[in-house]
Order: sequence, then C-alpha cells, then structure tokens
Amino acid sequence: MALMTYAEAAALAVAHEMEADANVVVIGEDVGRGGIFGQYQGLQERFGGDRVIDTPISEAAILGAGVGMALAGLRPVIEMRVVDFALCGMDEIVNQAAKNRFMFGGQGRVPMVVRMPIGIWDSSAAQHSQSLESWFAHLPGVVVVCPATPQDNYSMLRAALASGDPVVYMEHKTLWGLSGEVNTAEKAVLGQARTVRAGSALTLVSWSKQVQVCADACEQLAIEGIAVELIDLRSIWPWDRDAVLASCRKTGKLLVVHEAVQAAGFGAEVAATAAEAVGCKVKRLGAPRIPVGYAPVLEAQSRVAAADITAAARAMLA
Repeated sequence: MALMTYAEAAALAVAHEMEADANVVVIGEDVGRGGIFGQYQGLQERFGGDRVIDTPISEAAILGAGVGMALAGLRPVIEMRVVDFALCGMDEIVNQAAKNRFMFGGQGRVPMVVRMPIGIWDSSAAQHSQSLESWFAHLPGVVVVCPATPQDNYSMLRAALASGDPVVYMEHKTLWGLSGEVNTAEKAVLGQARTVRAGSALTLVSWSKQVQVCADACEQLAIEGIAVELIDLRSIWPWDRDAVLASCRKTGKLLVVHEAVQAAGFGAEVAATAAEAVGCKVKRLGAPRIPVGYAPVLEAQSRVAAADITAAARAMLA
C-alpha cells in the first residue's frame, strides 16, 4: 500500500502497462509535459517521445490516429484533456471505434482507452464543466468507466487497457489532488460496483466525485440513526445490476445521485431497472438542465450538495 493522489495513481497505472506491453502508447496534447493534471508525469522522460506522443490541437485527428493505431495492433491511451473537448472528435468514437468490431465480424478490435475528464471544474463555466457519461452509456460498443478514488483510478485504468475494447474513461476534473491508499496488487473488474458502506434503511447509488458528497450525507444521516447503504457503481457500462438490485430488495428504497443533468441522466436507467425488477420506491437527484455558470453563485445551482441528498433521503423515509 502506498499513499498517492488520483493523478499519481493514474500515471503509475499507465507506466505499469507500458512496462508490461510495448504496444501501449500515449497520444494527446500536453502529454509530454505530464498532462494538464499531472496524470502522465514523467512518462515521456521514461519511455520516450515515440511512445508518449505530443499531438497538434485537433481532437478529431488525435482520435482518428488512435483508432488507426488500435486497429493496427497498438493499445493507445488517448488524452482528450476534458470531455468537453472530445465533442470535436465524436465521429471517430461513435461511428468508427464503437462499431468496428460489430461491422467487420470481429476481424478488427479497437483496444483503446479514451480519457475524458468530466464534472464541474471550479469557475470554468459551461464549456469546461460537463458530465456526459450518459451519452456514452447510450452508445453500443464502448465501455464507460467513472472512478471515484485513487485506488480505482489505478486498478480500473489497468483493467480498461486490458479489456480489448474501446473504453471511455471519465475521471473527475477536481479529483486529481485527492489522496488515498493504493494497492498495486489489487485488480478491478469492469462492471463490478463497490459497496462504500452497508445499511438497511435506503440504497444510495452514485459514481465519480459525487460518491464523496454522498458519503458526507450518509455520515449526517447516521447521526440521525438512519443507516444508508452507499454503492459506488464505478462502471457506468456495464453496470452492476446485481449489486444494486440486491441492495434494493433489502431496503425497498433507492435514491440515485449524480452530478450530471438529471434529465435523461444515467440515474434514470438505474431507477427504472430497479423499479421494474424489484418494485422499490425510487428517486433521482441530478443537476438542473442549465449550463454551468461561471459565477460561484450560478455554479452552485448546478451542484447536488450533501444537504440536498439528506433532505431527499428523509423525504423517502417519511
């Protein structure tokens, strides 16, 4: 076990994969200097510019090159800086990477990891603060991952690179400095949730940074004698239906919380699945359908706070 940040854990995961397989390469803007969050720190010095490749400012070109590399037998880690910028290369993801294995009868594989940091980035406004995981969950052919801890950012990044399919890997923009214990021997399984805390009164499901906010809410509710079971999905697709449904059968109530806009968010999929399979009471919490504001008072309107979660939980239990 070693104490490291979310960013350091990611850099270590990539380094270990590059050591193990010469076909693992990194491409993107600013990766040579370590990435804008330090998530590639020291990799170009260690592995050289032929494997940690700085690119021009063109997301379409970066993703197109990455798809070609993957089809040619490499395993690229593709850096998009933030998910908002990845929108400039959507055709390469949606029509090329996601569909190749299906359209050509499995003759081609696209084993690439596209890193698209999500979430509200403090005082960064509408074009740098989006959470778009539900877009990619809707896209057949890709895996979608949203790690919430340094441990998961190490283990799940390695699992993503080993999966053999295109993975949309969505780290939160404000988690990079989060510190935690990391066991490099611990392996992750894509599609397997993590039970953060056990409880019997209510099932609370979340992912990414919002897991921390939910944990704070659970602490407050515990003081009031309310034992909430908190589940971190970790993978948006595939997602751990078995873990969620087992918890919902136990508690009879499900609250899904995410930072993304509530309308058509992935919380609706979780809630609908639980309602259909278990018949439990369900509720969702997400951001209003507004662009994220620049001013702190406006930005706050797009956040789901611990107080919002505790209030929703109390209402469900009333």
